[in-house]
Amino acid sequence: MHSIMLQNFVVRFVSLALLSLGLAQTSGAAMIGTQQVVQSEVRDGRLTRVETILAREDVVRQLVAFGVDPLAVQSRVGNMTDAELLALEGKLDQQIAGGGGALVVIGVVFVVLIVLEIVGVIDVFKRV
Repeated sequence: MHSIMLQNFVVRFVSLALLSLGLAQTSGAAMIGTQQVVQSEVRDGRLTRVETILAREDVVRQLVAFGVDPLAVQSRVGNMTDAELLALEGKLDQQIAGGGGALVVIGVVFVVLIVLEIVGVIDVFKRV
């Protein structure tokens, strides 16, 4: 009796296993082009820059003052197309006050002082 039940169980198990082989899904693999990788990395870089700007404390304060949830902004930025992300990045770069411009001004002033020192017009660095 037990051997018939065991045999019946094994037959049903093997039948089920054979039927499930036909249900297996196949997946296709393909080569990823260099252009796709470069575009993906450029997008990731833009996304990181925009998210960094939007995470700044002053920007978050301004978003809250406008009644916008900063978390909602972060999620929407992640869903933007490449063109929208590029446009937003350009607008944010234009709006940032002193977002790198201060370093350029300090660098230019320093170079001008060095040139004037070398020419002999001023004696700023001899006192130091």
